[in-house]
Amino acid sequence: MAVLDLIHGGMHRNDIAGNGAIAKFVANVRENMARRAVYRQTLRELGELSNRDLADLGLNRGNIRSVAYEAAWGKK
Repeated sequence: MAVLDLIHGGMHRNDIAGNGAIAKFVANVRENMARRAVYRQTLRELGELSNRDLADLGLNRGNIRSVAYEAAWGKK
């Protein structure tokens, strides 16, 4: 129905965009990309540390992913 209304000129551009829904979507995608970059960088940096260095930080290889997740998205 919306497509037919659009073809016949019954809908306005704001109706299609959902009052900024596209802008919100793009902002959300950008935020998630930035968070994912933080996650990957944290994984990479912690993965390069020796077991001794990780132990000094109170970490082990088994919890690197959860630490990286927390760095990017906060506590679960």
